[in-house]
Amino acid sequence: MRKNRTRRLAVVAFAAALVMPLSGCFTAFIPPNDGSSSSPTSKPQPTTTGTTADEFYAQDIEWSTDACPSNFECATVRAPMNWDEPEAGEVELALIRSKAQGDAIGSLLLNPGGPGGSGFDFVKDSLDYAVDADLRENFDIVGFDPRGVGRSTAVKCYEPEQMDEYLYGIPENTDTGSEAWIDEMTESATDFGQACLDNTGPMLEFITTVQAAKDLDLLRAVLGDDELYYLGYSYGTFLGATYAELFPDNVGRLVLDGAIDPSTSNFEVSKAQAKGFEGALSAFLEDCIDNNSDCAFSGSVDSARDTIVDLIASVGESPLKGPDGRMLGSSTLITAIILPLYSPGNWEYLNLMLSDVMKGDAANAFFFADQYNGRKDDGTYADNSTEAFMAYNCRDYTYNADPETMRDQAEEIESVAPVFGPYMGYGDIGCANWPFTDGAERTEIHAPGADPILVVGTTGDPATPYEWAENLAEQLDSGRLVTYEGEGHTAYNKGSQCVNDVVDDYLINGTVPDEDPMCT
Repeated sequence: MRKNRTRRLAVVAFAAALVMPLSGCFTAFIPPNDGSSSSPTSKPQPTTTGTTADEFYAQDIEWSTDACPSNFECATVRAPMNWDEPEAGEVELALIRSKAQGDAIGSLLLNPGGPGGSGFDFVKDSLDYAVDADLRENFDIVGFDPRGVGRSTAVKCYEPEQMDEYLYGIPENTDTGSEAWIDEMTESATDFGQACLDNTGPMLEFITTVQAAKDLDLLRAVLGDDELYYLGYSYGTFLGATYAELFPDNVGRLVLDGAIDPSTSNFEVSKAQAKGFEGALSAFLEDCIDNNSDCAFSGSVDSARDTIVDLIASVGESPLKGPDGRMLGSSTLITAIILPLYSPGNWEYLNLMLSDVMKGDAANAFFFADQYNGRKDDGTYADNSTEAFMAYNCRDYTYNADPETMRDQAEEIESVAPVFGPYMGYGDIGCANWPFTDGAERTEIHAPGADPILVVGTTGDPATPYEWAENLAEQLDSGRLVTYEGEGHTAYNKGSQCVNDVVDDYLINGTVPDEDPMCT
């Protein structure tokens, strides 16, 4: 199985056992890295400065090939820790660039999603997957780690052993939604948030998409571009849309693929994703039963789904021991199931993993869960995506941890998603106990005055449902919807020549489709 894996994905974090907010963690597939950490051994820390915003914009960027992968250039850019008080301190943003193979139109900045995904690693490890040959010919491709992420000044919370307990630990109280369970999850969330504040420092307050969008305009300027050319996947669509709202006059050509509806509440996001993954699971089961002679299931899709519900419940009651002694509970198994549902190309591995768990073998389930969590074979973590994910989402949404409200919402989610719903409620606990609880109210984004913006949506996308792309394209004054009729998360450079042609023609030539091309 390890020989055949070709993509690594940081997917949605589940609320039940981990007490994480569900909303926002959407990324494009990223190939596995070389086993090294996305973060340097010595992280840059926020520093005090008297620099004004204008002085940040006036800095010269210095590209270097030293300590940078071959065929790339690397650099760091200084940004205010808080754009509202630029003199109060600064952070560093890490960049990597692949120079255009022809005459460069300018820089094309990429964000793979998350929040918490490393744009640096996205370009370093998977340039050909991130963008096709036509874009590499015409643009300097620039990956960057947003504030709080990876090689930039990063959020830090737990050491690996503590992170293991946080991500994989099985609650003492297993009666989800009970008073004792909520108390245990509240304590866990409070401890995690306090560790993030203790180990990150004052920057933690300013890990928000608004601050990151202002960083993005700084990057545009120091790269020497009058307008922003940008390709954002999944959460990267929210970053891009936020940029367009703040800087509509600086919008050049923006592609937002796997769109998030910025007006959707945390609860509605959780409900829509639960329903989306439920649909993806049904599509997998139908394909498996009809087309795979080695399918672990037989009979109807409904009976197979019931078998999976029972399997998840059984490991909750009697966890399975993995090869390294960790115990596989229901929450970790849910994570392991979700990961391969992001792409039909991984369905055969999902079938193998479920078959193994049904036989009492947890090895492949831990393999998938570890890929999701960025956990390496030696027990360390390849990046800080979990910490950054929490930091952004806790500031980008508002949360209500009233037990009765959460119970009502959990029942509503379960009603539309009987497999995943029971594990996707109660996510508000995590951020309601974050050190900074004044999250942002979600509203529509219109970006009046911006040039045309392409919004790409996949009809069978389980993580960012197609209707979110429809909603965002309608909200944006200059939004143009591009539909991909297919399965999987995000569409550009995933096999549809139609999508690639539309996106490339727009980014390279400025051609805006007259109507939705309805790609297949």
